[in-house]
Order: sequence, then structure tokens, then C-alpha cells
Amino acid sequence: MNGLSLTLFLLATFLGGLTSGVAGFAMGLVVSGICLHLFTPLQTATLIAGYGFVTQGYAIWKFRQSVNWKSAAPFIIGGAVGVPIGTMLLAHTDPDALRVAIGAMLVAYSLWGLSRPSVKVAHENVSIDVGVGALNGLLGGLTGLSGIIIVIWCQLRSWPKDIQRGIFQPVLMATILMATASLTVAGAVTAETVKLYLLGLPCMMAGTWVGLKLYGKLDDNAFRKVVLVLLLVSGVSLVVPFSWFR
Repeated sequence: MNGLSLTLFLLATFLGGLTSGVAGFAMGLVVSGICLHLFTPLQTATLIAGYGFVTQGYAIWKFRQSVNWKSAAPFIIGGAVGVPIGTMLLAHTDPDALRVAIGAMLVAYSLWGLSRPSVKVAHENVSIDVGVGALNGLLGGLTGLSGIIIVIWCQLRSWPKDIQRGIFQPVLMATILMATASLTVAGAVTAETVKLYLLGLPCMMAGTWVGLKLYGKLDDNAFRKVVLVLLLVSGVSLVVPFSWFR
């Protein structure tokens, strides 16, 4: 790895940690946007899964007073069903068409949310939460964006920002555990990838720390807008596939 590549990699890890610290998700989106230019998709996915333990683990500890495992459990259970189904469907569907369709919906939702006051879904139902978790896992298996659906659902519930993160951070951690298990079985954890992981780890931790400091300065409305902007970016990244920039 030359000097420029190393600089870009360290920048990617810092910005990924910063984004996760501020919003609680989208670290993988930021990291992959740079690292896919430097490493193979499998290496990038493995690095993102590994760094997810740092960002989500730190966030769960930071918001430990707000973490509600009981409320998160239905989403985690649903995700355990959705992740393998999404992975399996990759072999039987056109992933590009699916990503574009999902991306278009994310763009439409984000623009609508940014142009209107927040909408609150007050109805509570465990079965619905399990279904949302399954959709979240399904999307993660198909696109790698494993936190999108659960983040949208928490936004629609209009919970305070700490309550939202107390729900979707444990769900994201569980999804990362599932992804890591799959990658390990697939033999993706190599000595070279471990070396890269350790190299970028300090920058990832520093970015996460700075991001959480910035998060503390946001009120609930500002947090909502930050999340909607990141969902918009996620949608655009799906509509405009990475390969188009190669």
C-alpha cells in the first residue's frame, strides 16, 4: 500500500467512525465508498464487519442507560430470519434492479421526510416489529445496508434520539454478529485483512469518539434531519451503483 492509499484508508476509517458516532449507523456506507477503490469487496465487507464491533459496541456502552434489549429483541429475531433469506435471494434475483428499486424508495422517503414535519406511528405490535426486523435483515443480506429499515422505523416512531439509538444500536450489533459469522465461515478473515483492520482501528476509534461528542450537541429535530440526510445518501448510493464510478 503506497502513501496515498494509506492516507485514503485512514481517512475512510476516521470518517466512518465519525458518521457512526453522530448518527449511529452508515459507517459501512462511508468506509465502502473509499475502500472499494483500494481493496476487494470481500476485504471491504470484512473490515466493515470488524469495525462495526467497535462503533456499535462503544455506542451500546455509551447509551447503556437507554439500551432496551427487550424492545430490540423482536427486531433481532426478525433479522435472524431475514439475513439468510436476503443472502439466498442474491442467487435468484437481479441484485442491481433490486438495489435501484430500494434506493429509489429511500430517496423518496428521505426527501419527503426532509420537506415535512415528523410523522409519528403510535401503534405498538410485537408481530409488526418482528416483520420490520425481518425486512431489515433481508435488505442487509441483499445490499449490505443492514440498519436502514430499523432506523426508518425508529424515526417513524418519533422516539427521542437516545431512545432510538437504544433500540437500533443493539439490532445493528446483532446483525454484525450474523455477518461476521458468515464471513468467517466463508474464509474471509485473512492475515492481510487483520493487518489492515489493526492499522485503521485507531482512526476508527478516534472518529467514533469525535462523532459522539458532536451527537451530544444535537437536539431531537437536528438528529432526525441528520438521519434523513444519511438515508438519502444511502438511497443515492444504491440508485447509482458503485461500479458506475470505476
